[in-house]
Amino acid sequence: MRNYDLITPEGTKDLLFGECIIRRNIENSLMELFKSRGYSEIITPGLEFFDVFNLNSRYFPQVNLYKLTDSKGRLLVMRPDSTMPIARVVATRLREAELPLKFCYDQPVYLTEPALKGRSDEIVQTGIELIGSQQKMADLEVISTAVDSLRSFGMEFSLEIGHIGIFKELVGRLEATPKEKENIRKLIENKNFPALNDFLDTFGTSSVTNALKKLPALFGGIEVFDKAEELMPDDNIKRLLEELKDIYNDISEICGGEASITVDLGLVNKTDYYTGLIIKGYLQGHGEEVLSGGRYDKLISEFGYDVPAIGFAVNVNGIEKAIMKNGVFPAEKQIDAIVYAEEGCEVAALKAAQELREQGLVVENALFDDLDSVREYAREKKIARVVVIDSESKEEE
Repeated sequence: MRNYDLITPEGTKDLLFGECIIRRNIENSLMELFKSRGYSEIITPGLEFFDVFNLNSRYFPQVNLYKLTDSKGRLLVMRPDSTMPIARVVATRLREAELPLKFCYDQPVYLTEPALKGRSDEIVQTGIELIGSQQKMADLEVISTAVDSLRSFGMEFSLEIGHIGIFKELVGRLEATPKEKENIRKLIENKNFPALNDFLDTFGTSSVTNALKKLPALFGGIEVFDKAEELMPDDNIKRLLEELKDIYNDISEICGGEASITVDLGLVNKTDYYTGLIIKGYLQGHGEEVLSGGRYDKLISEFGYDVPAIGFAVNVNGIEKAIMKNGVFPAEKQIDAIVYAEEGCEVAALKAAQELREQGLVVENALFDDLDSVREYAREKKIARVVVIDSESKEEE
């Protein structure tokens, strides 16, 4: 008995007509933007060996991966991320290439999501990776490209920036187990102040625990840096804070006041993945981030090639939802003409249609038995021009 032959799996959907136009417009505009900045497209396999995502940085728990086996019984996964496969490519096929390397990509990723969360298991990501540079200019280029990406959709947008190094430096000063450190990270990420305070109290009172307690509240504008500096226990952490402040000032100047730029020192996601700057982008009317990324200077070294890197990915599905929620629907391409062939004139009709297309028109071939049906179809579809191909090759308007 077939129970699932008429529906799609949870977390997936069919896209029809206007939805397809929205998606392609998003992808094409982003890829054009990236390539205009010197990024070259890379495509990685949809299937990867599980080992690619089973390194020290285990950001992708097995339970969230779509797994299968190949003909030799080896464990494969459907690509849950684009950055790690690109890191694999850099460490192998491009190991001798001159740095920096600049890549862009446009491909789906697959991750299982808890039921009823309303998120997609199949997400199209369009993004960039800049590999082989630790310069501040690399950070600014990536962030400015992220800003231009958000700006391109014609909606109000905001950008959050943080620095994972501040959290890592603080938590590294605690005599805590890896499990305890992960618990602190989750409490900060979720801004669970009561539970965070209670848990940190078990480590006693110190400048470190005090700073960690305040970390999720350090969110806002330029004033955050003065508040944070008073809390940080040493000059090394203050140096990271100063680096982030410089980035904040530069990005604020780039945006020129047209976007909300905020600092969030409670951005502590992917601690085994990111090493420094973290960015998140939002569009009006969509609660979740539609852009995320940051600096990951140690990830590629796990594949045996120690080079720094920074990048971001745009969640195309999220952009689609924001566009549709804001009522920005692109018009489908209008059909300019329809060509009808009398019996025995089919080849001539195909040639006539092609000649019209070469003039830049959108042309359909009529698939009806009689001319009256063609005329009715043209009226319904608002096709202004009907071309009839017979022995006399006449045309109707």
